[in-house]
Amino acid sequence: MEKIRAFIAIELPDAVSDALSLVQGRLRVERHPYVKWVDPGAIHLTLKFLGNIDVEKVSPITEAIARAAQGVSPFHLELGGLGAFPNLRRPNVIWVAVKGDVERLASLQREIDHFLVPFGFSPESRPFTAHLTLGRLRERASAAERQRIGESLITAKPEEVPFQVGEISLMRSTLTPSGAIYSRLSSVPLAVA
Repeated sequence: MEKIRAFIAIELPDAVSDALSLVQGRLRVERHPYVKWVDPGAIHLTLKFLGNIDVEKVSPITEAIARAAQGVSPFHLELGGLGAFPNLRRPNVIWVAVKGDVERLASLQREIDHFLVPFGFSPESRPFTAHLTLGRLRERASAAERQRIGESLITAKPEEVPFQVGEISLMRSTLTPSGAIYSRLSSVPLAVA
């Protein structure tokens, strides 16, 4: 049985990708050699990482997403400030926060979690943090370099680009030596209220 690496996400419009590219450009000026930057066109808002799934589960998982999204009308989000996991003193992942109707976003994410339980996916144990990953620090980055990168995030704010969420996508992630390649397997439109 063929397996594919998959996740559920909100794809971003070009204006958001362009704004994220500008932020990355400002951060790159600082010449952080230990950061592996994500291609701005590939950045998305992940709602649930599924890992390796059977190809035959694409259709039933899409149906579960549709049930989770039932009654949810399109909503607005926008780019917020920069942050890092686990924190700005020891960043491993550099991200841009998402603000706007984050309560509806978090509720939708919980519903997706709920409807995927019958497929063997456990609900997330950590609270959902809506974010867009800009880059990841390589393991060889020193503590001093990590702190310097964290400090640079405080001043590099993205433009507050608003965008509408109108659909949820089931995505495929194909790992290659040059990075992951993402392709849409299916999408579920949000209902118009």
